[in-house]
Amino acid sequence: MGDAQSLRRALVLYGSETGNAQDVAEELGRLAERLRFDTEVAELNAVSLKQLLQHELVLISISTTGQGHLPPNSQVFWKALRSARLRPGCLQRVRFASFGLGDTSYPKYNWAHRKLYNRLVQLGAQPICDRGESDEQHPEGIDGSFLPWTTALRDSILSEYPLPEGIESIPENVLLTPKWLLDFADTNDAPQENSLVETVSNDHVPDMPDQESLEIPGGIAAKVASNTRLTPNTHWQDVRHLKLDLEGPHPYAPGDVLTIYPKNFPSDVNQFLTTMDWLPIADKPIKFKPSSSSVSSTSRLPVHNFLPTETTTLRRLLTNHLDILSIPRRSFFAQLAHYTNDEFHKNRLMEFTDPEYIDELYDYTTRPRRSILEVLHEFDSVKIPWQRLCSIIPSLRGRQFSIASAMTEGTAMENQGPSTRVELLIAIVKYKTIIKRLRQGVATRYISSFTPGQKITVTLSRGGLGVTHNELDRPVVMIGPGTGVAPMRALTQQRLLWRKESPQHNNPPAKDLLFFGCRNAESDYFFRHEWEALVQSGAPVDVFTAFSRDQRQKVYVQDVLRQQSARVYDAVARKNGIIYLCGSSGKMPQAVREALIEGFQEHGELSREGAEAYLVGLEKGGRYRQETW
Repeated sequence: MGDAQSLRRALVLYGSETGNAQDVAEELGRLAERLRFDTEVAELNAVSLKQLLQHELVLISISTTGQGHLPPNSQVFWKALRSARLRPGCLQRVRFASFGLGDTSYPKYNWAHRKLYNRLVQLGAQPICDRGESDEQHPEGIDGSFLPWTTALRDSILSEYPLPEGIESIPENVLLTPKWLLDFADTNDAPQENSLVETVSNDHVPDMPDQESLEIPGGIAAKVASNTRLTPNTHWQDVRHLKLDLEGPHPYAPGDVLTIYPKNFPSDVNQFLTTMDWLPIADKPIKFKPSSSSVSSTSRLPVHNFLPTETTTLRRLLTNHLDILSIPRRSFFAQLAHYTNDEFHKNRLMEFTDPEYIDELYDYTTRPRRSILEVLHEFDSVKIPWQRLCSIIPSLRGRQFSIASAMTEGTAMENQGPSTRVELLIAIVKYKTIIKRLRQGVATRYISSFTPGQKITVTLSRGGLGVTHNELDRPVVMIGPGTGVAPMRALTQQRLLWRKESPQHNNPPAKDLLFFGCRNAESDYFFRHEWEALVQSGAPVDVFTAFSRDQRQKVYVQDVLRQQSARVYDAVARKNGIIYLCGSSGKMPQAVREALIEGFQEHGELSREGAEAYLVGLEKGGRYRQETW
């Protein structure tokens, strides 16, 4: 069996920004492993084109970001793949299958996947089955299309690579051994039989994460300057204006994003440790060790931002690295079923893994936003072996926020020289679900606890809006309802700064237009005084607002776009302007698109088809740019 497996090597690659494509890749890795492939999972940037040729099978999952771009952890690979020096047919030995993660509320739905797929085929790589694509807007999420596609993929792999005689695939009910396990850093630390645990009452200790900075590759040290609630205390939503000073100079542009890395709260970590009966060993030093001698020392650890030489504790892992409050995926239930002797619990857990019951899984997890911690509390007979913790619980990932300020220098940090001020507009996620349970966003709950002077670690990355200095001679139409106004504030501030630096641009051909929508003028009109002062100062910006709940009939941003369609058409069609759309990804982008098409029809005297084609032309020419979340 060893010989058969060594001849079958699969490489599973992912291009991921928020982690969904990585989750898909991990699942594809397990599928290949069950079909007796020696499997490696890695991000696209971690491999060379030569490595593709060293594997019998290459499986790829990739999401699309911004204006149809590949995620940052795929850009190096994509650049190599696009090289003009590559000869046609150079990848003809590569057999591959690919799955794309997209969102139909974006104009360039699944473009990154299609570009990657087409380029691989162009270079001779041969797909073993039809490419798969998912839609973020699908009622059953990614699984709605991923599950049927994996069934077809499995059949294709077995057809292309039949198992050697006498060897079966590894059944679903057999547990796969992870490449890395946890172990005590010092064998003397293993708790003795019947050892007593001293429990300390934490009633007087506030339930707050510690303020120790996280070690993040490429991380930037930042200090919290202020963390102000913008909405009244009586308003249903807590929205924060967060100001951070980044250590050193860090240039950024409108549309760029700052990533904040969250921590779990002590009460949740304690509940997890208690549920699993791990309190006796919660603070013992532990480390990762390979599960067998065949695991390469360079093989990727299951936890991000962690070095193989590091030691940690279960408590620190659960606080800083593992997403115990995330909504569990199907594969999570499949693993849990191995760790209970309760037949009722085992059968119920296995039901959730059955593709026939995908709607039941959705009703149990996604609709009520039920967390991993709650599932373990409800299935209390499940006891996970702590050595396998990191292959069962997903990693905590950083959360991205659009920057709400223009690039200026902040105050000097102590003994550090200059700093860079970054401002964010963040809606704190806190609501009750259909099962009347309180839900809080992991990252935003952490952010709401920030105090001035606190040190955190962040990363800065390019956004998809592609704003440049040389666009000052054309107007912009900015559509940013809710917290979507954050990058629009950055864009407005930056354009005003650039105009000050370049007096020749002080008389633009037309005013910039900002369309902002929210519920109430008094509650969530973010940066209201700034916008009013700007308009009164005679700055080349006009602001149009839609307050949906301030009158009997609801008025949304798309309604105000219709009212101002002549101004929009003039700015875009006659003055060569650019449209920027930011905000929530649900129905809003499509409603805005419809309003724009109607305006182009009316003022451009175009047919419906002509107006749609005009908008598509704007997209292709980089003059309609969308960043939604």
